[in-house]
Amino acid sequence: MSSMRTMLTSIGLVGVVCVGYGMWAIISPGEERKREMLKNLPEANPVRMEESRKRNALMLQVLKDAAETNDNIARGIGSQK
Repeated sequence: MSSMRTMLTSIGLVGVVCVGYGMWAIISPGEERKREMLKNLPEANPVRMEESRKRNALMLQVLKDAAETNDNIARGIGSQK
């Protein structure tokens, strides 16, 4: 009886894994769709990429300034540079 239960449980688990993999295969985009999505990413546009680099550099500078001071700059209370 115990071996029958173990075998049925194993078959059930394999079935659940197969159903999950099948659903993943159906939902995931094809190669054409992946190429189209990559083409439309902001990194593909040089102007937007440069804007993103500048914004990241400004944010990094703000974080660096915040790390160097003991004032709470999030509330706006304290010395302003």
